[in-house]
Amino acid sequence: MAEYDLTQKLIPHLDRHLAIPLLNHLSDIAIFPAEQLAKAQYDLAKGTNMVDYIEGLHEQTKGEESKDFAKLRAEATARYQELQEKAQPVMKVIEDPDAVAKLRSGGDKEKNLELLRSEYQIDIDQINALYHFGQYQYTLGAYGPAANLLYHFLLLSPSHELNISAHWGKLASNIFNGEWESALVEVKDLRDAIDNPHGTAMAKPLAQLQARTWLLHWSLFVFFNLGEGQGCQSLLDMFLSPAYLNTIQTSCPHLLRYLVAAAIISRRAPKPAGTRGNRDHVKDLTKIVQMEEYQYSDPVTGFLKDLFADFDTNQAQQRLTVAESVVRSDFFLSGFADEFVENARWLISEVFCRIHRRIDIGPSTCPTKKGRSGLSTSSNMLHITRPHATPTATLIETTRGLAFRSQAIQFAMQSSTGEPQPRGERGERGERGGRGGRGRPRTQEVTA
Repeated sequence: MAEYDLTQKLIPHLDRHLAIPLLNHLSDIAIFPAEQLAKAQYDLAKGTNMVDYIEGLHEQTKGEESKDFAKLRAEATARYQELQEKAQPVMKVIEDPDAVAKLRSGGDKEKNLELLRSEYQIDIDQINALYHFGQYQYTLGAYGPAANLLYHFLLLSPSHELNISAHWGKLASNIFNGEWESALVEVKDLRDAIDNPHGTAMAKPLAQLQARTWLLHWSLFVFFNLGEGQGCQSLLDMFLSPAYLNTIQTSCPHLLRYLVAAAIISRRAPKPAGTRGNRDHVKDLTKIVQMEEYQYSDPVTGFLKDLFADFDTNQAQQRLTVAESVVRSDFFLSGFADEFVENARWLISEVFCRIHRRIDIGPSTCPTKKGRSGLSTSSNMLHITRPHATPTATLIETTRGLAFRSQAIQFAMQSSTGEPQPRGERGERGERGGRGGRGRPRTQEVTA
């Protein structure tokens, strides 16, 4: 399965800490040489301040480079104490229930800042010290304290740029803590900040596309841990929105695997009110997979093309065997392999029945499910009868996708009147945490 592994495509768009569990997963499934993986894990981790973790990896690499870990540990401790001291005044305030009550009743950030200045002698630099201490806690692998510090910083800080960075840090910390609902809130907050930059640096097309590319990759940890129904549906809603679909097609077409897999996994899951059925998603995705085949294809996307573009059920069944192995080896999808295979077989059955009028159910049984409505048996044959569509049903089916297509056309027209961008809107590129559905990465929380 090394041929279809996406780790090398995913890591450039992830934080070092988020990339570590992906390499741990590769060690578990052993599709690459152990020596290569140990070296890759060490190279990745040495950019953090998790000294104990780095030292363990260094021993596995047989000491290719000398390191004074006692010195590194002393430096990390000194830096920790320095940042803690700077953040101490504002930490005392946020740990005081009376002060917190006053801040909550104060209203907006400007009033809270004035309150902090007048009653507690806290200025902007001290508030920013809270951010720097939280960020350093994150580099140590102390994700719980980091999330708490960044949360309070976001309540007080008026700095847009630091707030964006704090949201990214809090999202990663929530992922490692397994706080999936809080992580989903961070995904939505970051999406809003990226899509509505309001004249900030994010308004530049290159920066905006890069931020969207990162958010698409980071959100995989969240969506595939929220559960089959909510998570996959949330992924489809975000990834199929015009701006993010264009981002996928422009800078990260490998994410089509997760888009197709999510559509198949949630094929028969209950749909929230007001959402499009996955039958529509499958149709849309078939066109996208065909369009982007020159950039990216694998057994998962190929299965969809075989079934809904070529209507070749025999080829789809053969492809599904390989696709199942790919899904079971994939970091994010491995926890959903059984659901993927079951729903894929249902899709094969539906297409098979749709393109045949009579099916032999003799010794070589067809892939259909017995007892389906509209099927009758005689002489070991299934005779499939289909009701003729009424004019009203035909009209509904014809116009079902107009709203989505109209939105895409409007989006493209608006983009064409502004700064030129390639391919329509597409601007420029850019154990809890992880087993796609279940599990925590094996990084250690290392305190100085």
